Amino acid sequence: MSLKRRRVAVVLFNLGGPDGPDAVRPFLFNLFRDPAIIGAPAFVRLPLAALISTTRAPSARRNYAIMGGASPLLPETEAQSDALLARLTAQDPDTDYRTFIAMRYWKPFTEVTARAVADYQPDHVVLLPLYPHFSTTTTGSSVKAWSRAYRGPGQVHTVCCYPTADGFIDAHAARILQCWKDAGSPAGVRLLFSAHGLPEKVIQAGDPYQSQIEATAAAVAARLGEGWDWQVCYQSRVGPLKWIGPSTTDAIQKASEDGKGVLVTPIAFVSEHVETLVELDHEYAELAKAQGVTPYLRAPALGISEAFIGTLSDAVTAAVAAEGVAPYRWPGCDGCHAQCPRPRGGATAPSPEERIPA
Repeated sequence: MSLKRRRVAVVLFNLGGPDGPDAVRPFLFNLFRDPAIIGAPAFVRLPLAALISTTRAPSARRNYAIMGGASPLLPETEAQSDALLARLTAQDPDTDYRTFIAMRYWKPFTEVTARAVADYQPDHVVLLPLYPHFSTTTTGSSVKAWSRAYRGPGQVHTVCCYPTADGFIDAHAARILQCWKDAGSPAGVRLLFSAHGLPEKVIQAGDPYQSQIEATAAAVAARLGEGWDWQVCYQSRVGPLKWIGPSTTDAIQKASEDGKGVLVTPIAFVSEHVETLVELDHEYAELAKAQGVTPYLRAPALGISEAFIGTLSDAVTAAVAAEGVAPYRWPGCDGCHAQCPRPRGGATAPSPEERIPA
């Protein structure tokens, strides 16, 4: 008599993106109505989200038009999902793995994915963010949405982050080196680790995101070896609040003043989407040209890099063996970040969903 194989559902969290011009405004509305993004009461937040999404939609449509009218994020995530499933199945053929995608602000929405996972009847559910760095605005928001939506069986495990995991660091270093070599190994190039920015008040409230970004950059620089001139910077600022810095635009201008070229690597993005294909490849490239910065190079996102997919596979395996939030230690993981799921001593802090207002 054959034994029933253990069923493990792996849910890949990502931002989502509009799948056509008509989806741009509702996508933006879903983004800005999230209390993790705009922390105001609903009676203020919802009208504000409607205003922002309406006013920003025309320029956003122009940006997506550069990419063919839609975001490539879903097909990129589907490729990562397929690669991860193949690796997990090869490593552990006695377990029945199935991968699912839950996008936060566009299709497939969390609620739809939660029903599909419940229909699968898993023994374990692993929540796997494609955000390597924990933030209440990304992983925290996605976990909260899942906790509201999922009513199926199985023990739920959460991967909080993997900012200095070996495979993740190796993948970034390989992308950077290949980009540099393909350009002829030019001298006088400053490496810019460009990450999505956040308002300072989010970091001041105890969000570990900035510290994790800096830990990733330091680990990648160490893996590259001596001789690299590098800097962390932040892109995609919106709104009137003060954001963490320096900005990527300021970093490019400083490189111009110093007579340097730049190689920009999207250190917080594992897939190509509007922040890489438009903001980095067009807006910042044009700024660099205007500032006389040459060369301007951009390393690709990690995609289905074998080393990166290995990191995801390792994270799933570790999560299934752990209770609640899977443990992960990174330089600076000392319990000093109030919003971190793993505080000092390894005890589990209040879960990510408990920290984001409803």
